[in-house]
Amino acid sequence: MVKRVFIVHGWEGFPEEGWFPWLKEELKKRNFAVSVLKMPRPERPDIKIWVSFLSRAVKISDKDTYFVGHSIGCQTILRYLESLPKDAKAGGTVFVAGWFSLTPVATEEEGAYEIVGPWLKTKIIFDKVLNHTKKFVAIFSDNDPYVPMENIKIFQDKLNAKIIFEKNKGHFSGSDNVTKLPSLLKEVLEISQS
Repeated sequence: MVKRVFIVHGWEGFPEEGWFPWLKEELKKRNFAVSVLKMPRPERPDIKIWVSFLSRAVKISDKDTYFVGHSIGCQTILRYLESLPKDAKAGGTVFVAGWFSLTPVATEEEGAYEIVGPWLKTKIIFDKVLNHTKKFVAIFSDNDPYVPMENIKIFQDKLNAKIIFEKNKGHFSGSDNVTKLPSLLKEVLEISQS
């Protein structure tokens, strides 16, 4: 069975940004089928629209289906997993700069809270997420201007995620000049082997 990886970018992201093309090529060299999704209306991510879009792209999730999310893409993946039928499976997920709360700088721009407010307020039922996979890794940067470090505890406590810290990677965006992320590749390969 071919192992599939779906990469979900963040708010205002796009498939050619930052480390997405590099990860896609590295995984393709290792015989993964990789989709870097172009999420609808990236300037105004909407929970229902993004989860539905991911669901249509994946079609049927199974133990050979893996996910990589960046920023709000991490929440999209969690909400997608939460929505799956009880017997559906997934291979695992690696989150990059995922969050459940944001720093003030992330929400103080005009109109920003209107966009991210629903993502912050709409609870995720983690027990439903855990029905589908137990393999989670979360990668954070020590100087991310948007993600408060207390988010790490939620990933650990709610998902039992393996936590990885990177130095000076900001929010891991293209604007942070992060074009390769070897720790991410390593973790995707590890969860797909276990």
